[in-house]
Amino acid sequence: MDQWFSYVAIRNAFYPQAGIGIAANTFLLCLHTAAVLVGNKPRLTDFPVTHLALTHILMLLTMGLLVSADIWETQDIPGDFKCKMLVFLNKVMRGFSICTTCFLSVLQAITISPNGFWLAHFKLKSTNPILALLLFLWVLTMSTYSNLLFYTVATPNKTQSGLLFVTECCSYLPISHIHKPFFLTLMACRDVFFVGLMVLSSGYMVLLLYRHTQWSQHLHNSRFSPNSSPEQRATQSILLLICCFAVLYCTDSLISMAIGLTCTNNAMLVCVQILVANGYGTVSPLVLIAADTQLTKILNLHVGRRVTF
Repeated sequence: MDQWFSYVAIRNAFYPQAGIGIAANTFLLCLHTAAVLVGNKPRLTDFPVTHLALTHILMLLTMGLLVSADIWETQDIPGDFKCKMLVFLNKVMRGFSICTTCFLSVLQAITISPNGFWLAHFKLKSTNPILALLLFLWVLTMSTYSNLLFYTVATPNKTQSGLLFVTECCSYLPISHIHKPFFLTLMACRDVFFVGLMVLSSGYMVLLLYRHTQWSQHLHNSRFSPNSSPEQRATQSILLLICCFAVLYCTDSLISMAIGLTCTNNAMLVCVQILVANGYGTVSPLVLIAADTQLTKILNLHVGRRVTF
């Protein structure tokens, strides 16, 4: 009975979150499409942003299917296959989310670098390197989570010991002592690398914004506040995005650590982790839409009045 109530709590709490996230990410995609259709020149950051939106749509959809009761009632597809595919896709999309956010941060840091600085040599003039790097990240992320195809199963018995529940219907089989350290080390190294790059690029952008502010104060009278440039506003939005990611990522990591240390299927912890792990996919499009002046101009053009956030 407790497991049933926990499952209902997860589903009822997640569905509104997923609905808002999918709608916001779809709206973000439509705005970027409209920006291209009205003749605006695509920016280098536009492609990673649209990739991030698509990633979050798939991430929220797969988790929605995992916690949905209806999909497990159909017998046309074996439960094990459904669990393997949905859990694998959801984890891969979460991995893409980390990689794409990191790439977006580094790309913006390179874009705003002064011409005399060494990072300026890496400035891109086309989207071809971006496509190649995103393709590499796809291969890397799918390889990292390939073990889930072997260890994810439909829960055969809710009282069976040794299983770690993903949702009420899907679980992880116990991983051997030989393979477990390898996969944990691989995922830890990936996360440390990408999160470390985010920290470095974010710190660099904060330093550039601070220097630009100091420089602007010498050019303007104290009575007038200088208007921030589009590059500054884009940088500030990405920094805000990274702050949201950092808070949710750290919270998710702490909950995962708590579940791993207790080695129990605490339904409340699993419920909170699902909400936190998918929270970034819901928050990120709202941050990007609110901070992007080009997108708000598209809204103003079609709505016919000024839109403020």
